[in-house]
Amino acid sequence: MHESKSSHPPRVVSGVQPTGNLHVGNYIGAIREFVRVQHEVESLFPIVDLHAITVWQDPERLKAQTREIAAAYLAAGIDPELSLIFHQSAVRQHTELAWLLQCVARIGWLNRMTQFKEKSGNNRERASVGLLTYPTLMAADILVYKGTLVPMGDDQRQHVEFARDVAARFNNDFSAPDFFPLPEPLVGQEGARIMSLRDGRMKMSKSDPSDLSRIVLTDDEDTIVRKIQKAKSDSKPLPMLVEELDGRPEAANLVSLYAALAQVTRQDVLTQFNNQGFSTFKPALAQLAVEQLAPITAEMRRYLAAPDFLEKILNTGAERARVIAETTMTEVRKIFGFIS
Repeated sequence: MHESKSSHPPRVVSGVQPTGNLHVGNYIGAIREFVRVQHEVESLFPIVDLHAITVWQDPERLKAQTREIAAAYLAAGIDPELSLIFHQSAVRQHTELAWLLQCVARIGWLNRMTQFKEKSGNNRERASVGLLTYPTLMAADILVYKGTLVPMGDDQRQHVEFARDVAARFNNDFSAPDFFPLPEPLVGQEGARIMSLRDGRMKMSKSDPSDLSRIVLTDDEDTIVRKIQKAKSDSKPLPMLVEELDGRPEAANLVSLYAALAQVTRQDVLTQFNNQGFSTFKPALAQLAVEQLAPITAEMRRYLAAPDFLEKILNTGAERARVIAETTMTEVRKIFGFIS
């Protein structure tokens, strides 16, 4: 287990946005890691619906997708007795601290964030202010609970670095050494960044217009098999060594997906399948994906059929999260000099 260097007790905080359909990359890169880590460290897993609205969301769809992520958390094995599962918007201390941290962070730090550049594209001036200041809300999500560890994909590392910078600046500006911990990223296994099934150079995404680009956690067995059969590959057999996958993004992606699902290294996969073509490898990958994902899909559907139960889990988690968050905010307000 990656130990925090802070004097603060270890606490995991990480969340998933309720936008689009959860896919296998979300499961491998985040949710499966949440399940593992909850048995080792106190853990909070907000469903970050406030982050979702940096771009316009249909309100009813947002509610449905929030329930869907709660169902996925439970179906994958997150235990609400061990971990806090809640919707971010129900804990208002997140937004209160986010504003205060905006007054600590610096514009130059935000301007360097690569995700804003990628998401705003050529429409930077038309992007929402929330899209720009997203990292300060993410920092608040972590720091309001004095989180020390953040399970995440490698593409989120810059956001955790931003949270560390904000925490350090706050501690320094207010002469409050170690008030906030400096959170550390907890990156998953080798090869856990899963790319699009249609383009091995692009990350698998909930927003990709092609449904064939991703395996969704609610896909049935036949759909999983069909998507893997249609996944882009190449005409060469699989090589013996990982280094020989260079320049073969689709082949590398399918090997990475197999390795991540089986929780082995990519070299292990190549040792098993080297010199075999995709006509052999794809059926093996499809069988593995069905074995790993079908039980989660069945459980998700069971939970989604009980929305009242899901909302009870979310509301109970939010009540418990508010207690922790308010303890932090009581101290923060005093440090800023606000009259209570």
